[in-house]
Amino acid sequence: MAIGAQNAHVLRMGVRRSHVALTVAACIVIDMALIAAGVAGAGALIEGSTVLMALARWGGAAFLLWYGLRSWRGAMTASRLDIGGDATAQAVPGAMAALASVLAMSLLNPHVYLDTVVLLGSIGGRYPAAERTAFSAGAMTASVLWFSMLGFGAARFAGVLARPAAWKCIEALTGAVMLALAAGLIVDGVAAL
Repeated sequence: MAIGAQNAHVLRMGVRRSHVALTVAACIVIDMALIAAGVAGAGALIEGSTVLMALARWGGAAFLLWYGLRSWRGAMTASRLDIGGDATAQAVPGAMAALASVLAMSLLNPHVYLDTVVLLGSIGGRYPAAERTAFSAGAMTASVLWFSMLGFGAARFAGVLARPAAWKCIEALTGAVMLALAAGLIVDGVAAL
């Protein structure tokens, strides 16, 4: 599991200890719905359409490039992650704003669809119908464990993760992973032309 845009958002919310349960639950529900859709056939539908695959690939590459560069800029310029607690800290968002931000970071992120609907859907879709349920349940269980560990683990270790050096490392690693994923999508896109 790469630390992508959605995962970095969960980490930030965990470190800020801001609406962690809501953020984790929203990511889990979204992942479960997308995994189910992918295994049910949406992944095969997208994979079978050159237009939809091109949109997913190039949209994903653009999003990942933007997010990777944004993360690297954060690693270079931010002195610390602003988690609140002092007069200059960012205001803690309300529940609706937190939900809106996690929905945007999840549903407007083409990489989420590539991972869940296309990748997991194409793998799960290869199994006989009786085994698809078990595959989906396993993927969904992994999602529950991943997002719970990420959000609640970040909240638990917020003191360490909010340190300037730790957060700069997280931002730099996130940027590197995002740019590598974008490069992979671009290479695949050029090869498909």
